[in-house]
Amino acid sequence: MIKILIADDHRIFRRGLKQTIEDTPGMAVISEAGTSQEVLARVAEKKHDVLIIDISMPGPTVFELMKRLKSDYPGQKVLVLSVHSEDQYAVRAMKAGASGYLTKDTDEDELIEAIKKVAAGGKYVSPCLAEKLAAALDPDYEKPPHELLSEREYQVMLMITAGKSVSEIARDINLSVSTISTYRFRILEKTGLKNNAEIVHYALTHQLID
Repeated sequence: MIKILIADDHRIFRRGLKQTIEDTPGMAVISEAGTSQEVLARVAEKKHDVLIIDISMPGPTVFELMKRLKSDYPGQKVLVLSVHSEDQYAVRAMKAGASGYLTKDTDEDELIEAIKKVAAGGKYVSPCLAEKLAAALDPDYEKPPHELLSEREYQVMLMITAGKSVSEIARDINLSVSTISTYRFRILEKTGLKNNAEIVHYALTHQLID
């Protein structure tokens, strides 16, 4: 039996995902979580074969969560499920320790296949993502400016491209306005961009947003 935790801050989505998984023989959702802190609490309580984690939950980023899991629970398998395209987060997620990355428009058969492969100790990536990972590991690969950003800076950058104000971003990820302003300053500094309009243009050019 593959024991699974589903982590997503939308209860209705969790319910649908749980139904899909439990319609498959040999799989059971034994825990649910709506925040990164709840993930850590559930993992401390029970042993799970696979954690299916949304990339955009409240609290610490999924990358911070995976660092904690890697430290406290070595070998814990994580499958990232996201509304964001592979171009936006997939390489970062895999580098942070994820065993697979799927978008939320993935069909049910592919989801089940990914869970089985990850539970068996494998990695689940699309052919396109495999190429991106190979390029990123090439010593001659010249990183674009956005890959120099920290995970939190990158998260803030994508929220800026979505049209969110500094105060809205602060509210959504539970940080102060001054902290978000600092992240924005670092984004501009590291990328050489001058304002939000240039951030949006950069993201479009590098296919970080649809």
